Amino acid sequence: MWYFMLVIMLLITGGILFYLVSRFHRFGWIHTLAGNRNRLSWLLSCVPVIILLCFSFISAFGTLVALLHLFLFWALCDLVGFLVRKTRKKDFLRYYQGAAAIVLTAVYLSIGWYSFHHVCQSEYALQTEKILGADSLRIVLIADSHLGEMMGADAFAQQIANIQQTEPDLVVLCGDFVDDDTAKEEMLDACESLGTLNTTHGVYFVFGNHDKGYFHSRDFTENDLRAALQANGVTILEDEVVLLNHSIYLIGRQDRSVQERAEISDLLTGLDSSKYMIVLNHQPNDYDNEAASGVDLVLSGHTHGGHIFPVGEIGYILGANDKVYGLEHRDGTDFIVTSGLSGWGIPFKTFTISEYVIIDIAQVT
Repeated sequence: MWYFMLVIMLLITGGILFYLVSRFHRFGWIHTLAGNRNRLSWLLSCVPVIILLCFSFISAFGTLVALLHLFLFWALCDLVGFLVRKTRKKDFLRYYQGAAAIVLTAVYLSIGWYSFHHVCQSEYALQTEKILGADSLRIVLIADSHLGEMMGADAFAQQIANIQQTEPDLVVLCGDFVDDDTAKEEMLDACESLGTLNTTHGVYFVFGNHDKGYFHSRDFTENDLRAALQANGVTILEDEVVLLNHSIYLIGRQDRSVQERAEISDLLTGLDSSKYMIVLNHQPNDYDNEAASGVDLVLSGHTHGGHIFPVGEIGYILGANDKVYGLEHRDGTDFIVTSGLSGWGIPFKTFTISEYVIIDIAQVT
């Protein structure tokens, strides 16, 4: 099955590359450079595609995404050009469609590059009639830094400094703090950054699907990560509940990938439902059960806000996630999904951003 899928992917990739070479071949300057020698013109048409492929040594996924977008924009521009020619019943003097496709792709991916690497501060304001132990509660939600994959420890430390300036009462990390390729030194430095946070109720962490490692290729173990987090004052929650300020339950769930993780109803057994309940769940799934359980707020990451349009939307339609990004109110429960500090594999974010999230909860009577 995997070999069949690999063959299909190679055929699709080959088709895309051939299409792009054939499009470059339509530029007049290619034929001018070739001196109207057909074989040389085809060789010259391969050069821009080969240059693009060279970037795969820096980022294989990023190069694949760039080529795919160039193909899609070019096909769209060719279609528009074809319709315009049919309407005006006259050919263009130059291959404007190709120039438009290249410019559109460059602009689109440049915006995507900026959106990925520029971390924003997003804010939500919620209300509750439950007792918080204070007039308000400020939570900062962090997720998906994927240390070493796309965000280094220095960049992470800068975001932690920015977060400290917001004067949070509570900081929560909703998974994928590290990745399979994270170096131990980066992990330790980032954990030390977390140790500088000064909060009212502390810093809490739940594991994501990448944190424990898929391929055991890192130079540190899961226990090393646990020890580093705990040494810097971070509390790890794995299907566990803590009571903050005698008024707020913080419920940390194991990741969906863990077969033996507890049901949300089991975690709430014996808890005082009059207290404000916050659930940390890396993957935004199990919304129906979480809403039915009566918790007040569920915080998640994992989706990267969809990362590359329309991947997130497709995943939502297929049921991979209950939500891709943002705030949803369902049956008395607020759900918030962050697009994360960074992402995985692809150095672009289209139709989404990189962020940390500030959630201000006001107590009302």
